[in-house]
Amino acid sequence: MRTVLITGSSRGIGFAIAKAFFVQGDNVVLNCREDVAQLEKAVTELRAAESPDAQSRVTGICADVSNYDACAEMFEKAEAVFGKVNVLVNNAGIAHFGLFTDMNPLEIQNIISANLLSAINASHIAIPSMVRAKAGCIVNVTSIWGISGASCEAVYSAAKAGVNGLTKALAKELAPSNIRVNAIACGAFETRMNERLSQYEKNAFTEGIPLGRFGSPAEVGELSVFLASNAAGYLTGQIIPLDGGVL
Repeated sequence: MRTVLITGSSRGIGFAIAKAFFVQGDNVVLNCREDVAQLEKAVTELRAAESPDAQSRVTGICADVSNYDACAEMFEKAEAVFGKVNVLVNNAGIAHFGLFTDMNPLEIQNIISANLLSAINASHIAIPSMVRAKAGCIVNVTSIWGISGASCEAVYSAAKAGVNGLTKALAKELAPSNIRVNAIACGAFETRMNERLSQYEKNAFTEGIPLGRFGSPAEVGELSVFLASNAAGYLTGQIIPLDGGVL
């Protein structure tokens, strides 16, 4: 049985990813930065599954993964419960919408830390045990804006582009150890992050999506499970747009 750790997984896309792995029988480690109540709610929801071992296959750990020491402590706690992490999903991140010139230095630092540094930290901590085992998988959740860039989301776009670069570089570096690294570049999804959009803005955005709708978080979960499966055994170093055909 594998251990799967998903950062930023108490709600939204991260929770959908965790649920997808949990349903197929993996041990799952949920994570949040500070909302302990939401994390406990997410853990409780998974433990309520009809599977007879559901209670023992999920745990939640509150940690700011953009802080290296906190991230390392999270892995130690996860390993104490389930053993070494076999699959890492770097999903933690925050968005910021506004003119680049209106951003202050702290906002810039927070966006870079939450979206890029968190993935670097978690990967750096997870990889050594994967190398020793000659097995493992990393899935990075990024954005189509990391590929094409988005007006009024300059730093967010830059951070996600950084994760894309990290994905490709680590895939090459870790391939000799049989560790695969891929990324899912998400388009528009029905998440709390997009609740800031008015209905008019959502309709206008939808008009630019060939499939004519926002994505469901569950679809990211399904693709994540595939990327971590043997069926994707020859797939690494790829940035896969999941965007309804936008790119």
